[in-house]
Amino acid sequence: MSETKTPTVRSNDAQSQRAVLPAVDVFEDASGITLLADMPGVPKDRLDVKIEADTLLIEGQVAAQTPDGLEAVYAEVRVPRYRRTFTLSRELDTSKVEANLKDGVLTLRIPKQAHAQPRRIEVRAS
Repeated sequence: MSETKTPTVRSNDAQSQRAVLPAVDVFEDASGITLLADMPGVPKDRLDVKIEADTLLIEGQVAAQTPDGLEAVYAEVRVPRYRRTFTLSRELDTSKVEANLKDGVLTLRIPKQAHAQPRRIEVRAS
């Protein structure tokens, strides 16, 4: 798995906005990889995880918290957009990805394909 560069993201109002790279840890074991991405403030409905061909895309928009019934007319705080892309190995089974968002951390589990997982071969004595 390798990381690709994150481009500038264009919002609907044509204002250019740079995406923030979330901190990511990747762990590999015999059966697959586990990816942990820090995405504080991103609710589940504003999180998008896509796999297209061999590319994994993680995007999330922080939900701005404003008091009920109020709308900001001027704000200096920018609401970050997280974006990160990775190129996945062909050994991974992208049809069996599991995703979980808890306490601002996205956990992705991507298993290896059956042929790429180690297996024990029984040896018989004759």
